Amino acid sequence: QVQLVESGGGLVQPGGSLRLSCAASGFTFSRAYMSWYRQVSGKERELVAGISFGDRTNYGDSVKGRFTISRDNAKNTVFLQMNSLKPEDTAVYYCHGVTFVGMTYWGKGTLVTVSS
Repeated sequence: QVQLVESGGGLVQPGGSLRLSCAASGFTFSRAYMSWYRQVSGKERELVAGISFGDRTNYGDSVKGRFTISRDNAKNTVFLQMNSLKPEDTAVYYCHGVTFVGMTYWGKGTLVTVSS
């Protein structure tokens, strides 16, 4: 059974930092393309960051220079380090995986709230 379980969300003040984690199981994580998306109620889900099995990364324009995606294949986990957080970063953050054979999976999301 495939699972993507996010953790690390919460309430943080503007300018603060959070680190999200996504623990994966049930597929070959080391060969999967992993991403973080986020969604605000009433808006489309948007790509935050992605990382290939070769550690090539890409980022949404709104988070470049502030967020960093990384992965630990030994622990089947992908991370999102979020620095210099802004109120507009408030959203539900979802982990997404695409396997080597093209299967796609989503986590249930973790809420990040940036507010003073």
